[in-house]
Amino acid sequence: MSWTVWHHLQKKPAAPGSAIAQELAVNIMPARHAIFWLVTGLGLLIASSRLLVWGAIEIALGLGVSDLIIGLTIVAVGTSLPELASSIAAARKKEHDIVLGNIIGSNLFNTLVVVGVAGLIRPLEARPEIFSRDMMVMSALTISLFIIGYSFGKPGCISRLKGAALLLCFISYTAYLVNIAGSSPSMPSG
Repeated sequence: MSWTVWHHLQKKPAAPGSAIAQELAVNIMPARHAIFWLVTGLGLLIASSRLLVWGAIEIALGLGVSDLIIGLTIVAVGTSLPELASSIAAARKKEHDIVLGNIIGSNLFNTLVVVGVAGLIRPLEARPEIFSRDMMVMSALTISLFIIGYSFGKPGCISRLKGAALLLCFISYTAYLVNIAGSSPSMPSG
């Protein structure tokens, strides 16, 4: 983050694009209303994602699915819904840098800060499959995203076909995890 701030400060700040400046001039909202909608939206977003996660965890635990599988699938989807909502909104407004910054920033924050703070509070004991299976899949898909973004057509563009391929990777990985959970009844569930 320090490098990003330093790098940005070295450049001359770019003037806002005419489309953004025009939108800001047209869509003037009093600060009181903006704060109200910000707090209301954040509250609803947090409450709905929490309800989704809690409900899904209860169902999964009732079915005997392990905590690791719950974390890799249900909790991950539930806690990523805010990023998905903001990414969809940004993509519809053609703010592609915000979409990619949101995703990369969220992953970096989760990987480095969340795991780091949790480890400071209490040392984490990870099962071997996290490193041999899940970290390898995450690393391979991260490298794949880089390759997809810079090859196969227009460089720096993630087309609908590439997006569908990434979504298919997620669905396949989730199906694989569900298959593992169903085929190994000896996995601990809590």
